[in-house]
Amino acid sequence: MRTIKNQEFGGERPLYASHDLRLENVTIHIGESSIKESNNIEAEDCRFEGKYVLWETDGFRINNCYFAESARSSLWYSRNCRMTSCKVDAPKLFRRIDGIYVADTDFPNGEQYFWDCQNIELKNVKIEKCDYAFMHCENIRLDRFHMEGNYGFQYAKNVEIHNAIINSKDSFWESENVTIYDSEVNGEYLAWYGKDIRLVRCHLTGEQLLCYVDGLILEDCTFGPDANLILEYSTVNGNIKGNVHSIKNPTSGTIVVEGEIGELIWDENQKAPADAKVIEKGL
Repeated sequence: MRTIKNQEFGGERPLYASHDLRLENVTIHIGESSIKESNNIEAEDCRFEGKYVLWETDGFRINNCYFAESARSSLWYSRNCRMTSCKVDAPKLFRRIDGIYVADTDFPNGEQYFWDCQNIELKNVKIEKCDYAFMHCENIRLDRFHMEGNYGFQYAKNVEIHNAIINSKDSFWESENVTIYDSEVNGEYLAWYGKDIRLVRCHLTGEQLLCYVDGLILEDCTFGPDANLILEYSTVNGNIKGNVHSIKNPTSGTIVVEGEIGELIWDENQKAPADAKVIEKGL
């Protein structure tokens, strides 16, 4: 593998179509497509300022690097991305990438991150200002994850999340095959029109949560006092710990509430088969 150390590059495509290349303490100044159409790239202690850095690249490993805000849209149309211990201010990263591993990295400017990507694993990652993150993504596994931004995980498939804090209105809209463990999910209209959604030991807040869901499982979850009109037109099985503000017109299944229900609403708008059972234990 060829190594470049302690150098600076700028302009158009300075390292275009590189192969088996290691960069150490290298700065890529303002310009475009600096390492486009490459493969087997390593970067350590580097600074990226130009945009479209790694497009159409197969295999890149980035450690302890910095992506400036001007390095927008730098990781697109690629495969096998590994990023660890980086500082990133660039928006619009990770678009149409197959194979992403990110650890110990914060993204304070995560506008439109992770679109149309697949096979994603994140560990100890925080993303802020990230409206529409993970849209149309598949095969996602997150652990120790913190997200601040609305409309997350829309149309996502095959998602497993552990130990997360997700603050996102309209998150998991029309998502499919999602399991979330030991996490806090805050925001209105959670998982509307979702399919096969499982929540285990989670705390949920926001209005009109988990409506129009086909195949919802709740295991030892709790709801905040603002969680009103939940489970409308959903097929639901499972148990809820603590109290619930209000439940409205679940379609089918059995729901055991171990605390008290402020209001249980059954009206003429129930959808067939309209045979859901809600058991209030009032403990």
